[in-house]
Amino acid sequence: MSKIKGAVIIDTDRCKGCALCVAACPFGLLEVAPRRVNRKGYPYVIQHDDDRCTGCASCGIVCPDGCIEIYRTKTED
Repeated sequence: MSKIKGAVIIDTDRCKGCALCVAACPFGLLEVAPRRVNRKGYPYVIQHDDDRCTGCASCGIVCPDGCIEIYRTKTED
C-alpha cells in the first residue's frame, strides 16, 4: 500500500516569522526557529519533523508572502 509523503520548502530569506503557517499545520510540524533570524532581521519558520508531513498544503495556503512550497510524493510501505 502506498502512502503520501509531503515536503515543505520554506524560503527563509522571505519569511517574516508571522507564524500563521505554524498555527495552520494540523500536525504541529512547523515552528519559529529559536534564536535565528534571516538576512533581513526577521525570525523565520522551520519544519522540525519531516517524516510526518502529508503535504496537505495548509501552511502554504495561509502564508501571506508566498514563502512556502509544498511537494507530495507516493512512497511504498
